[in-house]
Amino acid sequence: MANFYTDNDSLRFHLTHPLMPKIVGIKEQNYKDKDIFEDAPVDFEDAMDNYDKVLEIVGEICGDIIAPNAEAADHEGPHHENNRVNYAPVTQQNHDVLTQAGVYSMSLPREYNGLNFTMVPYVMAAELVSRADAGFGNIWGLQDCAESIHEFGSKALKEKFLPRISQGATCSMDLTEPDAGSDLGAVQMKATWDESKGCWLLNGVKRFITNGDAEIKLVLARSEEGTTDARGLSYFVYDKNDQAVKVRRIENKLGIKGSPTCELVFTNAPAQIVGDRRMGLIKYVMSLMNGARLGVGAQSVGISEAAYREGLAYAKERKQFGKAIIEFPAVAELLSNIKAKLDASRALLYETTRFVDIYKGYSFLEETRKLEKEEREDAKENQKLADFFTPLLKLFSSEYCNQNAYDALQIHGGSGFMKDYPIERIYRDARITTIYEGTSQLQVVSAIRGVTTGAFSKRIKVYESMEVLPELEFLRQDLISMTEDYNQAIALVTGEGSTPEYVDFHARRLVEMAGHIIMGYLLILDATRDDQFARSARIYVKYAQAQCKAHMTYIEQFNPDQLGDFRA
Repeated sequence: MANFYTDNDSLRFHLTHPLMPKIVGIKEQNYKDKDIFEDAPVDFEDAMDNYDKVLEIVGEICGDIIAPNAEAADHEGPHHENNRVNYAPVTQQNHDVLTQAGVYSMSLPREYNGLNFTMVPYVMAAELVSRADAGFGNIWGLQDCAESIHEFGSKALKEKFLPRISQGATCSMDLTEPDAGSDLGAVQMKATWDESKGCWLLNGVKRFITNGDAEIKLVLARSEEGTTDARGLSYFVYDKNDQAVKVRRIENKLGIKGSPTCELVFTNAPAQIVGDRRMGLIKYVMSLMNGARLGVGAQSVGISEAAYREGLAYAKERKQFGKAIIEFPAVAELLSNIKAKLDASRALLYETTRFVDIYKGYSFLEETRKLEKEEREDAKENQKLADFFTPLLKLFSSEYCNQNAYDALQIHGGSGFMKDYPIERIYRDARITTIYEGTSQLQVVSAIRGVTTGAFSKRIKVYESMEVLPELEFLRQDLISMTEDYNQAIALVTGEGSTPEYVDFHARRLVEMAGHIIMGYLLILDATRDDQFARSARIYVKYAQAQCKAHMTYIEQFNPDQLGDFRA
């Protein structure tokens, strides 16, 4: 029997981070549920034991059911019939088994039949599922919609929808349209209030909707007549039981083929508003998208883990010229770099998740009592860090999972190009991660604020001040030197005479320099806690050093007059 949780020591390492007592304490609000719910923890150790046991269950399901089903789900895919979607039988089995195990809505409060877990174990479960099958990871991950309803919905909406999600009701977020992809402010789906029915009616078309025939749908639509921008958009929840949405077609995709991506037609679809009018995109969808980007980070790390294991196994088994190919330096280097990028992106994933956990925990705590001054400041700081780190995570984890899948397939040689090996599917599944929930280019647009405001520099200083093992001090000195180059690069790009166009042109180089330094520090800090990460820390910092030096050289030698060469 395979277990994707217990076979990976890195997961329990991140689950037991020193900040977890604080995070769990905020979430459990002094363990107040222990006298109300039989399964509520009585203290921190009890909560961690619950996390560990549930993740072990998820890990076993992933290893024994979801992963073995992945090839069949990819081959058969969902079917479109009578304006509806039918999952492939193995996809339905995956969903049913996880539902029966009671692991949907892990982060929801117990009053809605959730487990009230912090985000760290929930994101960890998403990583496990995505390692097993990235396509099914999308269906699993859309329970993020429950978080959105919980955070912004009325009590009536929470009571209606959240227990259903806990019992396995599927979700989708219906945002994009044929003429509104990355530019969600251009959404045209019309929402009209119907006084006689006491609800909103939605009319229009949505496109590229993951899990589009879901039972509970969060929909972005234009509620304010005569508007053309984001201020005219509101946020709605639709119930499939009303049978007013048809699936026009399922897209034929390159990868993640087990997950249905649909074009939908809404015809007088009754819906309820979530939160306040006109705040649909400005507040609610932006929050939902940040959660989705955290989810893509988990999916990307899961794909990287799968790619690494496939490459490693093949390199040990495949013999050429009388020895296993892992003994050849070129192959060993590929595997070492895959592992270093995997460990770096995972470190960034759980660092970002901890920031999210702390500020969200405080926001729910504030519903029960007034926060102390120190708590308010802590919440504000962690929200800022989450906002800056989330696009950085999405950018690096998705780019690295593509690189890792590419290199793992390369290790397989010609065999990797054949459908006989899982790496072919993993390679195709990886490709979407740099595209959906905001392309890598859009993540740079979001993350550059962390450069120009000094937020990344401030956080790097915090990491620099932390204690590391004496044998890792040379890596910290490398990172200090890289930081000096980073600060010089910022000055060159944003200094006197700079223009917004010039900053935009170099934005990716500056963001990548920040990310390399941050992940380098996270790895040496991880290696200080556990020497299993020491090798990856050494490899990654040297790799990052070369990347930062290349960016610095390009910036130093670039003449702003050459910008015209890059204009359309």
